[in-house]
Amino acid sequence: MYQNDCLVILDADGTTIDAFRAIEKTFAHHGMDIGPLARFQQRRNIFKYLGGLKEMPQNLRKQVGRGMRTKIVETLTEVYREEAVMFAGLERLILKLAAAPGVKVGVVTRNITNNPIETLTRLFDRHGIEPDLLDFLVHLPLSEDKLPYFRCTREEFAVNPARAYACGDEAKDFRAAVNTGMHPFMVSYGFEGFDRLHLKHEIPEEVISRTPDELAWRVLHALGLDAGDQGRPARHAI
Repeated sequence: MYQNDCLVILDADGTTIDAFRAIEKTFAHHGMDIGPLARFQQRRNIFKYLGGLKEMPQNLRKQVGRGMRTKIVETLTEVYREEAVMFAGLERLILKLAAAPGVKVGVVTRNITNNPIETLTRLFDRHGIEPDLLDFLVHLPLSEDKLPYFRCTREEFAVNPARAYACGDEAKDFRAAVNTGMHPFMVSYGFEGFDRLHLKHEIPEEVISRTPDELAWRVLHALGLDAGDQGRPARHAI
């Protein structure tokens, strides 16, 4: 039996949190260049963190050995905890969802920092999002797919799949949402750009938000909450 609740699952890095700037700052601290966002979005998996073709030789030399990789993750962890930021407006979205009756909201992430739950808790707290405001905060290893966790979370709250939503910035987030019967909200300002999401992975442009404001508008509108006009997509894109 379903409850009369809605469920919103947020991705952290690239959707809610400006992960690129945090990684860029971390790389610079170790004398490395990650390159521009547009090229970063075209790389896949480990190439995102080692840099593109121009940066690859230098980055590979600097990352040889477990010790340097450990130092990079330690720096990234500190940057996330003390300096990294959420995309403008996303903290307001989360606070609004958390305050709305009948809405369950939380985060499922593959964040790669040390003790990621503590890391994200501290980052969210700096933005006024206290731990008890979220209904869940789940960390997954990079090797695990989000799909079973999406399903498990939806079943835990007994939410109708038609009233469940998942927000993400990579094609695998889209597949996980669709394959669990949820509506996907995709963004193209994170780890994968619009052309890669729409042209390469054939994700409908109608579900892709190009800005954080547009994502916030789409989510609030779908839930019947006051979305205002800021971020409202053009009529032809709805």
